[in-house]
Amino acid sequence: MADTWNTDTGEAIYRTRDVIKNMRIRVRIERLTSTASLSQHLQQQVLSQQHDPSKKKKKRGDIELEPLATPGQKGDNEEELVIGWQEKLFSQYEYELFQNENACQSHLEHQYHSEIKALIRGKGRRNIRIFTYTDHDRYTNLLQCTEDALTTSKSGPTLLAERMANVRHRRQERHTIDMGLPKSKIINWEPSEEFIRNTHVVNNTMQTMHIMGDLGPPGRLGEKQNECLLLTIKTDGIGTVIVKPDFNRGKEPYRIITEGDKKEVWCLRVDNASEAMVKEDQDKELHLYKDLYVQHKEYLNSLVGSDFEMPPLGTLRYVMNGEIVSSKGFEYDNLYIHFLMELPNNWSSLPFQPLSGVTQTCRTKSVGKDDVAFFSFPFNFEALYMSEKENEGIPQWPVLYFKVLSLDFWQRYRTEGYGYLLFPAVPGTHTVTCHTWRPLQIGTVSALRRFFIGGSPELEDLSHVRIPSTFKGERLSRFGFRTESSGSVTFNLHCIQQAHAFVDAIVLKKRRQKVVDQLGGFSQQGAVYNILEAFQRARRKMQEAREGLPQDLINATTELKIESTA
Repeated sequence: MADTWNTDTGEAIYRTRDVIKNMRIRVRIERLTSTASLSQHLQQQVLSQQHDPSKKKKKRGDIELEPLATPGQKGDNEEELVIGWQEKLFSQYEYELFQNENACQSHLEHQYHSEIKALIRGKGRRNIRIFTYTDHDRYTNLLQCTEDALTTSKSGPTLLAERMANVRHRRQERHTIDMGLPKSKIINWEPSEEFIRNTHVVNNTMQTMHIMGDLGPPGRLGEKQNECLLLTIKTDGIGTVIVKPDFNRGKEPYRIITEGDKKEVWCLRVDNASEAMVKEDQDKELHLYKDLYVQHKEYLNSLVGSDFEMPPLGTLRYVMNGEIVSSKGFEYDNLYIHFLMELPNNWSSLPFQPLSGVTQTCRTKSVGKDDVAFFSFPFNFEALYMSEKENEGIPQWPVLYFKVLSLDFWQRYRTEGYGYLLFPAVPGTHTVTCHTWRPLQIGTVSALRRFFIGGSPELEDLSHVRIPSTFKGERLSRFGFRTESSGSVTFNLHCIQQAHAFVDAIVLKKRRQKVVDQLGGFSQQGAVYNILEAFQRARRKMQEAREGLPQDLINATTELKIESTA
């Protein structure tokens, strides 16, 4: 018999695009005990004797065995129902309890009282043993009922199962908030396992429905100890449906063993009875989804546009997506970095583009022989360069100045180092490590001040780390300015450059390639292309050389060339 039962009682997760209210589930329970099996066996023997007149009917004494009820006849030993989502079916206990209006306290219980009165006036109940608990009912013994219902292997719950037991359950208790004096103990410094299990719960908005069964003996329906969980259904409202246990779908039924002196065996079958969508409705829904997707695509295209955004003529757009990765080699812990962007002449940024920032405070970690602080702080920057003269190169690139500081427990900060980063002139990905230095004041007093009360000499202008933007002379002297080398900071830079010049160069190259293709042949193609490139380079060199010669020499060279030609 053990091989004929389905022991896989785990939950199954389904995804659906249909509304959950269209779901229908067929539940069938049937009592299977030793007495019932013997009665069915005797019944089959009696039926076989009736069909075969040559065999005599078996008798027990002077009493002839009467044929029993047919196996398909529904009685107190079996029941089958088709239940919809959140459909309320009252148990015998609820049916008797809510008939009395005085026992109703909440609004939901008064609603149940009205529904039961309507059932009494109408055709009555359609269920006997199978009933439901909807999402609004109070059902607190779910885990205990689950363990008692379906027989599984005798193994204790794991740590993960204990911690995740109430993750998807909605809390039914409602605690009142005390608005009086604050409690003296606000922080629980040593939380117990029960406290963690009850409080560290993610309350997801899951709707739950339980299908129950009253497996009590005949004539004793309505006792709470005989209630047993048959099926649990959960949904999050966005297409996820969780069913525990899973649908049989042609597999063996589940086995349920009741508690008590007389352990009775019941079999459970669960099937999906939802109506399938008609082919015409499926095609209609498919076309509806396609139209919706097309409209959404057109809406996105209207927001983005069909033309690729290009900067104006003679303008270079520079986009940098950077990251302050880490720093190492500094004296103190709890480091953070201030950084500032400086734009040279002919460079401009967007109106709301931030040109400065500060990282989070980061503690160092020992990596080998160095103390490393991993920031992983992202930043982005976009600037435009407009040249005054045509075909003029970029004389200066933007600079990122930064200052590394440390902060201790007493909120004292110290300057750990200054540095700068010159933006790469080549687009692509770059990893740059910048070394820093800090001003040094000679003497024991400055060292004691730095150690005990914090603070250190600082620069008034961060641009003095490099060449100040306000400097107009020919030579910059730092004679007598004492410094000390400190740690280093690592950057990851992803640079993008965009301009019409790049597009024009690509178009010119494609045009040359098209002319070469018309000549035919791969060998001729490469040779002619190289000749054209060499000719262009030689022509540019001749023009540059002529610009550096005096005008009299150019005129004499031209006259000599004309005479030799004649």
